[in-house]
Amino acid sequence: SKYPIRFVRQKPIDKYILGFYCPEKKVGIEIDVSQHYTEEGIEYDRIRTDILNAYKIEIIRFTNIEIRKNFISVCEYIDNIIKNTENRKQV
Repeated sequence: SKYPIRFVRQKPIDKYILGFYCPEKKVGIEIDVSQHYTEEGIEYDRIRTDILNAYKIEIIRFTNIEIRKNFISVCEYIDNIIKNTENRKQV
């Protein structure tokens, strides 16, 4: 809540709902649970990501386990993506 860049939760885009979305940086964050690791889930996520990428949205994914065990590292990774998004847009 203290992060200077705003994220919204449960953002509908096209026919999908992003777990978290930063409209300013066009970054979506997904938290994957077990169904994402089935053959069907992997294919669904690939198609979903392709569609969201067509909107120029970068999707980053984490598992529940990563978040629980490495919360600080996940936050640092997200911060790095947000900061690098600024650099990419200037190029």
